[in-house]
Amino acid sequence: MRPGLVSPTIPCYGCTMSAPLKDHPYLTYYLQDILFWYRNGSAGGSRVINSHMKNVRIALKEALASRPAVACVEAQTKPVCFHLERALDNGLHGPASGTTRMLSRITSSLSWGYGYERMPRNLEQKYAYSELMGPRGLVQFDRLILGVVLLAPGTTYPAHSHAGITESYLCLSGTLSQNDAGVYAPGSMIYNPPEHSHRITTDRKEPCLLSYAWTGSEEALANQNMTFKRC
Repeated sequence: MRPGLVSPTIPCYGCTMSAPLKDHPYLTYYLQDILFWYRNGSAGGSRVINSHMKNVRIALKEALASRPAVACVEAQTKPVCFHLERALDNGLHGPASGTTRMLSRITSSLSWGYGYERMPRNLEQKYAYSELMGPRGLVQFDRLILGVVLLAPGTTYPAHSHAGITESYLCLSGTLSQNDAGVYAPGSMIYNPPEHSHRITTDRKEPCLLSYAWTGSEEALANQNMTFKRC
């Protein structure tokens, strides 16, 4: 825990119980910040990206208005979480500082995983994700998935795509390149349409923390079949 910052755990109300989102202010603020980014962030003049941002806004507003419950999920970490404090510290000095600060308040309650049945050995130490909203998230919702991805310095995240899912990343801290087509800094948004193959690399010196959003049919969101493409 960083000096001067309190990082309370999201209360657990037992394995068969949940609590309403209104009882979790830091998580609520984080989701409201994500709504802000997708309402006020730039689409760079792209109608396609603007349409995706609108879809995220509509679904997230619907989720918040439904007064969803927060599931009791056992917190789990992965080796890459050793880089989490550094990533959060870096994010507190960037354009997404408010969003990063709210995320820092709930990280001790997140469940980190891989999302793949078979993981390359060299990636197990350098990558993990946590679903905050969605069919398997802290906030149970079927029509939108929101979460965070943590990548260690010097990571190559192999080429992959998502069937029936439109994806966007909001960079909270660190820098990355996708398909070697430019460098994305904090505050940047990266868009990936369904079936679009994308490969991510990160800076050698600093970790990268990303907030992601997935939109698609309820069936596609509930049945995520994530695989890496063979080169």
